Amino acid sequence: MIEKTIVYSEQDIEKIAQQLVDLLQQCKVMTFSGPLGAGKTTMIRMLLRLCGIAQPITSPTFTYLNQYENERSQTFYHFDLYRLANLDEFLQAGFDEYLHQPDSWTLIEWPEIVMPLLTHDVCHANIDYHEKDDTRMLIIKCI
Repeated sequence: MIEKTIVYSEQDIEKIAQQLVDLLQQCKVMTFSGPLGAGKTTMIRMLLRLCGIAQPITSPTFTYLNQYENERSQTFYHFDLYRLANLDEFLQAGFDEYLHQPDSWTLIEWPEIVMPLLTHDVCHANIDYHEKDDTRMLIIKCI
């Protein structure tokens, strides 16, 4: 189990995202929680860039899921579950099948409704505003 807290500013995002990329060696699923505008999508965008995704990276707010593949044929599923009401909607859409696919990683914004499914090989990243307007606090817990 890994637990750490990091305070960072906008110019540190690439360095912090690299730490998250390093954690992908041990987890297949990474969740991103925090208030609106805290920087979840920004962090995921940088993480995906560092994983070799060259195409435009957008938030799947209205589509729920964006899929990306890098030159090494590794697949990344980016979910935004903000608009899903409950776990049943997630399951009925078949989204649970994406969680532990070979050569793939799943990044989930607003993961609260799917937490019962995330029991192993997962890192939780909580991003929140910090004391200063230009800093954020990231709390990472991997199980």
